[in-house]
Amino acid sequence: MITDVAITAATTSDAHALPGPQPVHHLPRRRPERGLLPRELRELQLRVRAEQKSPGWQIRYAVRSGVEGAINEFAHGHGMRRCRYRGQPKAHLRHVFTAIAVNIERLSGLPPSSEATSSRLPTAFQDFLDRMRSLD
Repeated sequence: MITDVAITAATTSDAHALPGPQPVHHLPRRRPERGLLPRELRELQLRVRAEQKSPGWQIRYAVRSGVEGAINEFAHGHGMRRCRYRGQPKAHLRHVFTAIAVNIERLSGLPPSSEATSSRLPTAFQDFLDRMRSLD
């Protein structure tokens, strides 16, 4: 927890430029306060923010984001925060069945493939056969 924070007060003309809700007029006006971090923490914050713009960090975060999205869907979309069964074996069985159902639901949303996909590039002979078929 950060405890060393310097508090500064803005003037009332600066209050309208601050983000957030505008003050209610019937309440007494307070001067808005902003906290300034100590120099070491501010430099750390700037260094971390610069690192977050690097491609390597964004690739790692994309993986994390995908995993967190799946967990969020599992927890909120399928009611996995609460378990209706007592005991770890029954709860585990429910988690497994729910995971199978989520996977089936995801697979059913994919478009059907008309041909089997090949992971290898076509050979020169296959290219020749394809050209011959297109001439017919």
